[in-house]
Amino acid sequence: MSDFKMNTKCVQSGYRPGNGEPRQVPIIQSTTFKYNTSEDMGKLFDLEAEGYFYTRLQNPTNDYVAAKICDMEGGSAAMLTSSGQAANFFALFNICECGSHIVASSSIYGGTFNLIAVTMKKMGIDVTFVSPDATEEEIDAAFKENTRACFGETIANPALTVFDIEKWAKIAHKHGVPLIVDNTFPTPVNCRPIEWGADIVTHSTTKYMDGHGAGVGGAIVDSGKFDWMAHKDKFPGLCTPDESYHGITYAEKFGNAGAFITKCTAQLMRDFGSIQSPQNAYLLNLGLESLHVRIARHVENAQAVAEFLEANPKVEYVNYSGLKSNKYYKLAQKYLPKGGCGVVSFELKGGRSAASQFMSQLKLIAIETHVADARSCCLNPASSTHRQLTDEQLKEAGIPAGLVRLSCGIEDKEDLIHDIKQALDSIKD
Repeated sequence: MSDFKMNTKCVQSGYRPGNGEPRQVPIIQSTTFKYNTSEDMGKLFDLEAEGYFYTRLQNPTNDYVAAKICDMEGGSAAMLTSSGQAANFFALFNICECGSHIVASSSIYGGTFNLIAVTMKKMGIDVTFVSPDATEEEIDAAFKENTRACFGETIANPALTVFDIEKWAKIAHKHGVPLIVDNTFPTPVNCRPIEWGADIVTHSTTKYMDGHGAGVGGAIVDSGKFDWMAHKDKFPGLCTPDESYHGITYAEKFGNAGAFITKCTAQLMRDFGSIQSPQNAYLLNLGLESLHVRIARHVENAQAVAEFLEANPKVEYVNYSGLKSNKYYKLAQKYLPKGGCGVVSFELKGGRSAASQFMSQLKLIAIETHVADARSCCLNPASSTHRQLTDEQLKEAGIPAGLVRLSCGIEDKEDLIHDIKQALDSIKD
């Protein structure tokens, strides 16, 4: 399907039924698969044949959906995981080990920040966080001899910073390491990081790809363009024999196009088992079929809401890259010409009290921790996810007490603006 447009890929890629086969992706809800002989199954364990033997590693339903996401991103191979967190962990740990170092943008999802800074540090993997706005010289200085990966988010959650993919890819490649980009918020409909130099792309499919709050999941897509053997001293896991699979050297046997995902499946999914359920993969595919239609409405609604908020006197500032006043507007025009996502953040004058009044008066927009749903939702971090912090601590963290994160759904934009207006009008000085 690589020759087709994105709209067609969303609907048709990944699964092409044969004569008399199910038109919809079938749910293969089975833990195991039957073989006629031990020799047939043995070929799978030796990675000499394609097929399935246990759903903890691979499942046909998952592979159909992963193939669609792979085609949408323009990659060579892909896999589904149980969550976006699992996808980011697998993508990094597949090429890092005790003693490795990661260079990452400091503006990333808090859960991913903790994964790298706390959990992976306990595994002996160090990290240097760098501002996404840093100069090339500052980013370059963060790399070390033991750096094995570089990581960032196309649009950061919840900071909404826009990542300069091309700049970071250039520096990562200079140091002989791949750039991993979490593309959850724009989705491949609005940005394809591989086209700008990214080597590996991850997703929390829980968000826009699913789009209906129905199933948690993640995905990893390999571009197939990074030359592992050219940097074999840095990546022994891919470039030296794996004794747990009879001495197979992934980069030699499967080449640049297949080595990364094969190792990630054969080793990490085998040992950690963070696979997406076939039922969730089925639901994900339903979401993907309408993604190109939904994401355009998310962006349209967010743009309208952001412009309304920017003009409202009770709002201190609005953060949305589609606004000309936004510091990332120019960068967004380069990487996100169709628009970014449906998430807008804004600070209310009056701080915590104003935010509390605003949130309590919303009628249509729900208060949730979720984002990127067909239904609009919002969150005041000071009273929920960050409620343990004082107002001063919140300010130091760049999350003022009056901050509201709003995820615009696909409802009518006039209804959303009306709900926001009446909630703003209810705020008492």
